[in-house]
Amino acid sequence: MIGTWSPGLGDPSIGGWLTVLLYAATAASIWMLLRRIDFTRQEPERWVWRVLLIGLIALGINKQLDVQSALTELGRIAAQRQGWYESRRQTQLAFIAGAGILGLTFLTALIFLAWGSHQATLSALIGGFALLLFVMIRAASFHQVDRLLNADFAGLRYNWIIEMGGLTWILASSMRRFRNS
Repeated sequence: MIGTWSPGLGDPSIGGWLTVLLYAATAASIWMLLRRIDFTRQEPERWVWRVLLIGLIALGINKQLDVQSALTELGRIAAQRQGWYESRRQTQLAFIAGAGILGLTFLTALIFLAWGSHQATLSALIGGFALLLFVMIRAASFHQVDRLLNADFAGLRYNWIIEMGGLTWILASSMRRFRNS
């Protein structure tokens, strides 16, 4: 147990379980794609799909174990013990800015690797960008943002729409790449 966090299901709702299943299905689709297609002439494209696969596995595990809450709790404990808890917003903003710059740099590198690849590979990066954006918004963890993400539209929470939308986009792209191999 870390502060108030303990291991358990991160989102035990139906939407949470559907999202985890979508992470698994998308990762499985990419796994099959990597096993089927001969990327010997397209090594950079293979790396794009590998990075997406690793990212999806990590995010899927995090979705169920809520690892980011443990990291947030560790940060909160450190801030309280070291006496900078009252000015934590500056640290949060610096962290978010740094993570955003790192994420966009990483995405730019993937686009560079994918340039000239099959259209479906480039398309998968659109879904990857949606997931990156979702992760960055969640990392902000400001109460106003959390309220917005937990609001719903037609019975679906916005965070489900954004996260599942990105996953579905990647899944459709991987299936299109698989069919056109």
